[in-house]
Order: sequence, then C-alpha cells, then structure tokens
Amino acid sequence: MAFSEKVWEDEEVPFRLRDLQPSQFYISEKKLRDIRAWFDPSRLSGFSAIPVKMLDGVPVMTDGHTRAAAALLAGLDSVPLVWDRDELDWDMYRRCVAECRNRQVFSPEDLICRIIPEEEYREKWDRWCDRMQAEVEKSRQEKKGNR
Repeated sequence: MAFSEKVWEDEEVPFRLRDLQPSQFYISEKKLRDIRAWFDPSRLSGFSAIPVKMLDGVPVMTDGHTRAAAALLAGLDSVPLVWDRDELDWDMYRRCVAECRNRQVFSPEDLICRIIPEEEYREKWDRWCDRMQAEVEKSRQEKKGNR
C-alpha cells in the first residue's frame, strides 16, 4: 500500500464525507459533545477543514473524525476538506486503516454507532494506538538489527 502525494496545493478535495475512509474506529462522546457546543451546521466558516490523503486510490481521513461525526449527525453530507500535506508515519496509518476495515469502519457514517464514553475511548482507542505504535517501532528495530 502506498500513499499518493500527487495532489497540488490549489486542488480541491472532490469528496463527500461518506466517501472518506476513517483512520480511527471510535469517537469520544466527550469530544463530540465539546464540538457540538460550538458547531453551527448552517455556518461552516469556523469549521476547520478535515485533512485527507490518498491510499491506493481511496481518500483517507488523517484527522477530524469527531468533526465529521458531528457534521453527519447534524444532517450534512459535505464539509470543508483539505489535502493533508504533513509527513505522517505511513506504517502507523496503514495499520490504523487496516484495523478500521477489519472492524467494518469504511466511512465516517460507520463511526456514528461507535461513539463511546471518554474513559472507554481512552481504553479502546488510545491504548490500542499505544500498543500499535510500540509494535511498529519494535518491528522497525528488528529490521534494523537484521541488516
């Protein structure tokens, strides 16, 4: 799997929310509540664009999962999107996307039934991320040792 960087600064991101593959498989109920406190679906001027990268021709959200869920719950099917220009750890994002797909999370719409209390979110998402990152780092170190 490879991420494509063949997008240009002035290129529009031509997708709707339901077209995006999440890279996260839970939403924090607390984070969602905080966003819903300021979010006005009739005025998207204060809505930070959701960053997107391409993975094998599939648009992947690299952040903004909770904002996407808030928008969907408000009845929106599109919000501002932006091509993510950051250099990210692709090995880790690949693992996140693969795990999302394994858990049947193929769209932000699939996250709506995966909103969980903050403590549970920390246990199920944050700890999963910590374990996954440690596994990726261990694998990298093992590969270096085998050279």
